[in-house]
Amino acid sequence: MSPQAPPIPAADSRAMRAALIFALTAERLSIFYEHGQWLTEAQGASIVADWLARSERSLPLADRRQLSALSDGLARQIAGSLSREAGLYTAHEMMEALDPNHDSDLARSMMEECTRLLDTD
Repeated sequence: MSPQAPPIPAADSRAMRAALIFALTAERLSIFYEHGQWLTEAQGASIVADWLARSERSLPLADRRQLSALSDGLARQIAGSLSREAGLYTAHEMMEALDPNHDSDLARSMMEECTRLLDTD
């Protein structure tokens, strides 16, 4: 008997929102370090909609914009507080951590920060 994957949380759950902030922050940092540009809030909200649509879930635009804004603030804070090399490493670790088989202390601490952002917003 093969193990079953855990159920995917609802799009509006706290855990899913934190995961979306984490993934969008990783995406923003990767784009910033690769192209020197920041995604707009609308672009971030659109990316979230695309990700959710893959699993037949959705969030209202206002919620997606909120998550986009939170990820933007976090990504800019990270980029502003780290050297380019450390920022590249952080972006890489976060992108790697999108694979559930990848374990990283950095990714865990970043996920905790994403959860804190939800709690303070």
